[in-house]
Amino acid sequence: MAKEIRTIGVLTSGGDAPGMNAAIRAVARTALAKGVKVKGIKKGYHGLLNEEMVDIETRFVSDTIQRGGTILGTARCLEFMTAEGQEKGAQICRRHGIDGVVVIGGDGSYRGAQALSRQGINTIGLPGTIDLDIACTDYTIGFDTAVNTAMQAIDKVKDTSSSHERCSIIEVMGRNAGYIALWCGVANGAEDILLPEKYDFNEQNIINHIIENRKRGKTHHIIINAEGIGHSSSMARRIEAATGIETRATILGYMQRGGSPTCKDRYYASVMGAYAVDILLEGKTNRVVGYKDGQFMDFDMEEALNMKKSINEYQYGVACML
Repeated sequence: MAKEIRTIGVLTSGGDAPGMNAAIRAVARTALAKGVKVKGIKKGYHGLLNEEMVDIETRFVSDTIQRGGTILGTARCLEFMTAEGQEKGAQICRRHGIDGVVVIGGDGSYRGAQALSRQGINTIGLPGTIDLDIACTDYTIGFDTAVNTAMQAIDKVKDTSSSHERCSIIEVMGRNAGYIALWCGVANGAEDILLPEKYDFNEQNIINHIIENRKRGKTHHIIINAEGIGHSSSMARRIEAATGIETRATILGYMQRGGSPTCKDRYYASVMGAYAVDILLEGKTNRVVGYKDGQFMDFDMEEALNMKKSINEYQYGVACML
């Protein structure tokens, strides 16, 4: 028989993402509606090891769905990567009566969740990352907001780039995944899109493209550069030296992780949070909630971590053609 879940802990770990608060709210309100207590664990696994917890009632999560960031806070925790830290975390969960934990974060956060599951604490992962780099799901909490924030910023840079007849290299986040860069490249009408999964580091091709466009009367040239490639400032200096065209680098940075979440991030995160509670109460553990082929579903965490995700070839071909 599956053990009865009386108290659920919820934490956010790793990088913050818009929509995390919607997920926390949904976990709390779904659990409370079903007679299950909820404890918010502050500052991720770091807070767990320091027993930084708060009892969550319905009012605690009121007026939070529209807020960016995470009301529980987040932090990195090297100690939780050790066997001793993981055992300590499970003991603390038991001491506070926590039978199950919902972990909102990326793949690194899932490894911590796996460790708790091995220690007998039922765990469910929610995909909270702007990078869209979790292979088992077509959607991750925060991506939609982040890509819209980046798109709007790039539109503004494009305006001034055109006014001054410049080349602009705009660097977007995503770690080693190029999804934000790909989407913005298409949505912003960029002339070049540099993705970690595809870029061959042949800068001469970019230089030739800029020169050809200028000869055709193009007054600006927008290059979307993914964080996994980086070095935008040095790239700008080399391109300017090679083309004679003023070239500026703009690194959008952490602004992409902040801001009020879009409707999609609020809605999907809410459904995922409720789904996580439901499968915990069914006795499931070591699972990841995802969105695949138009459906919310769950996957084995080990299987999810071993899946590989690549840029869709057709979508990349469309980006290059446009």
